[in-house]
Formats: sequence, C-alpha cells, structure tokens
Amino acid sequence: MNANELTIAEARDALAGGELSAVDLTMACLTAIDAGTPLNAFVHATPEIALDQARAADARRGADAGALNGIPLGIKDLFCTRGVASQAASNILKGFKPEYESTVTSKLFEAGAVMLGKLNMDEFAMGSSNETSCYGDAVNPWKVDDRKLTPGGSSGGSAAAVAADLCLAATGTDTGGSIRQPAAFTGIVGIKPTYGRVSRWGIVAFASSLDQAGPMTKSVRDAAILLGAMAGHDPKDSTSADIPVPDFEAALTGDIRGRKIGIPREYRMEGMPAEIEALWARGREMLADAGAEIVDISLPHTKYALPAYYVIAPAEASSNLARYDGVRYGHRARLGQGDGIVDMYEKTRAEGFGKEVQRRVMIGTYVLSAGFYDAYYNRARKVRALIKRDFDEAFAAGVDAILTPATPSSAFGLGEMADADPVAMYLNDVFTVTVNLAGLPGISVPVGLDAKGLPLGLQLIGRPWDEAGLLNHAHVLERAAGFVEKPRKWW
Repeated sequence: MNANELTIAEARDALAGGELSAVDLTMACLTAIDAGTPLNAFVHATPEIALDQARAADARRGADAGALNGIPLGIKDLFCTRGVASQAASNILKGFKPEYESTVTSKLFEAGAVMLGKLNMDEFAMGSSNETSCYGDAVNPWKVDDRKLTPGGSSGGSAAAVAADLCLAATGTDTGGSIRQPAAFTGIVGIKPTYGRVSRWGIVAFASSLDQAGPMTKSVRDAAILLGAMAGHDPKDSTSADIPVPDFEAALTGDIRGRKIGIPREYRMEGMPAEIEALWARGREMLADAGAEIVDISLPHTKYALPAYYVIAPAEASSNLARYDGVRYGHRARLGQGDGIVDMYEKTRAEGFGKEVQRRVMIGTYVLSAGFYDAYYNRARKVRALIKRDFDEAFAAGVDAILTPATPSSAFGLGEMADADPVAMYLNDVFTVTVNLAGLPGISVPVGLDAKGLPLGLQLIGRPWDEAGLLNHAHVLERAAGFVEKPRKWW
C-alpha cells in the first residue's frame, strides 16, 4: 500500500510509531496529485507550503503534537487561505488572495495538518455535479464505461481527491447536500455537522442560514477525528454555538443496542430506482442485526422541502453575492467610453458570474422583491419551520437517528444533464436538503455498488448536536456493510 492510500487513523499511528515521516507522506500525496491531473480535483496546488508544514510536523512529533500532526489534506476552494488563491471556483474572484485564514483552516493548521492545495467545486457552491466551476469539471475516479462521470457537487473536487487517494481527507461545505451527495457518488464518508458546530468565518458565503463545513474522509473514524479538529465555538461567527466539542472518536463504541432508528415513509419517492430501495432495506436490516429498533416515522412536510430550499437558498445567495461588484477585489470589467459606475457593476457581474450563479441570483432577487416577498420568501420560511418541527417531533418520540437514501441514483455522466431542465439537476438534493433546512447533522456512508459497479450511499440523520451518536450509528453501518471497494485507476 502506498502512503497516500492510508486513512488518517492509519497514518497517525504510522507517524507516531516512526514508521513514516510527514515529509514522506506528503510527497506520496503530491506525486499522486501530479498523476491525478485528469481528475481536475486540485486547482491550486501548494507543494511548497505542504512540504514546509510537513517538515514542521516532523520536528514537532511527540506528546505535544496536534491530533492531525503531519496529515495531508485538501481544502475546498471556498475556504479562505492566507496568500493562496481562494476563488470559490468563480471568475469574479480571479486573482483574489486573502490576507487572512478561515477559522477552519486555522484550526486544522493548529492541529498540525498539512495543506496540499485547493480543491475544485461548483461556482460559489451552486451545483450538484461540479460542472459550474470556472476551472472546468472535476471528474469522478470511478469509471465503468467510456463516459466521464460526475463526482457530485458542490464539493466534487474534495470527493474525487479523497476517493482517488490524492489526499488523506478533505474539507467540504454543505448547503443542501454538497458534502453528502458527492460522498455517496464516490464511495467515501461525508458528514454535515449541526448548523453552528463549525465556524463559517472565512468561508465564502452561499446561503448563510444553511451553509455548514464538514469533513470528507475514507472512513467514519477519520470523519470523527477531522470533525473534532474543525469544530468549536468561534466568537467571529455570530451563528457559532458556544457548546463543548465531545471526543467524537471515543464515541465510536460500535454499540447501538436499543437505539431507535426512524424510517420516514415520505422518503419512498415515486420512481425511486429498485437498487436504491433495496440498499435502503439492506441498511435497515444491518442496523436491526446490530440491535437497533427500526420504527416507521412520518415527516409529512418533506415534499415541500425542495421548493422551500430553492426559494430560501437563492434569496440568501442574491444578498451575499451583492458584494461582488468589481470595486474592491476580484475581476473588474473593462469599461467603454462614457460607461458609468452602474455599467461597471453590470458588466463585471455578467462577465464574472457563470450561468447557474446568475440564474440563482435572479431567482433570489425576484423572491425578495416588493410584492413577492410574502408570497415566496416568507412562505418558504414558514415551510422550513414546519419541516424542522417534523424532525423535532420524531426525536421527541424517542428516535435516535433516521435512515434514508443519500441520493436518488448513482453518479451520472458529465454533460448528461447540461441541457436538461435545471429542476432535474436540483432533484439530486431531494434526500439531503431537509437536513440543512432543519439545521441537523447528517452523514453519508458508502454501503454498496449498483449493477454498473458504481458506489451507493445511505444517509443517517442525527439529533441536533449529537454528532457523536450519529457517527457511532454510521460506524456500525460502515462495519456491517464492509464496503472496501476502490475505483480502478485509469487516470
């Protein structure tokens, strides 16, 4: 096994035991990144920074070393990194190199992590297939025919990099499923924590009441280790919760006897592929065999989740993206004779934003406009409250976690949905958006392969602030499923 193929837990032990140096581990990843160019996962490589951090980690090795000392990670391009391009995969931020570090990356560096570079993503995190990026499409390392497949989105570069062993783990962000859907498409683990568990400071905003950063890893144990380093209260983020961060790794007892697992009847969607239905049934059996009690539950407002999400998220996006005007940083359009400030704004935004971002900004501006605010935005907020109440009632009735499919299909081909109705693409988020609307933690775990040989995942949804319990349920599911398949190397 090459060093870059290790999990965080395995690498941590090898580093601590002196079997491996952080420099050797980092070099293995950098070599894999060079070979992985066809995947277009890494878009800003930072080998000099990585090797400097690796040498520092080797010098620091010992009792005082951090939880991630010497562990090479990929960072989604949405996280601001001091002196390193942070473009959110958008031309409007071309050339932007922040003078500050996001709270998440600061915490990772304090824990001793090594940054290999910045990862591809959908522009401003708006997309489910990584096809809206100014860097071009990221490509799924899984390949079963002559097509190139999507790694999912918006954290597509993160998912592809972890699945292809270009890094040991990566950061992602999840506004409506952008960690969990790509994790399912690439056969890795991805957790979206409770809203407020991880600081949003220094992460380029999409929809501020929905965005949450989380880990994308090769195993549930790695997710627990990485989340422990990312989480915590941050006074710079007013939505950050001032509550203790438990030892997530210690919570992985593997014992879920007597726990109640809810199965929401509303997630049995019309036209759901038989393979997804069978996988879900298998997940129920695996958790029951581990001693959990499986109970049917109702989340009656589920059918309104997608429409509510696609009102609220674009509304917040149109507000957040108003700051990109060509005045202070990023791209500025070339102006003609007689052009004024308004022309500059309009030309800059037309050139800088891609089609999907423009579409969502226009939708968001429309639903917030006078005369439509109550009809759309306020109504969507009321629906959101009802969706949250559905979950609250299920948890109040004693449910410990909820099991659902992660995605309505396995990975599809790049370009296959490009000309389709945008709503067809939005349906990829049908099982995941409820979790963001309710602010809950959710995790995607790889459980099997479909008939074509592509990975499929199941989603577990947890109680607010109970990532420890959620990770333990996921650990049991992962162990029972025994998913060890890796993509065949074609790149």
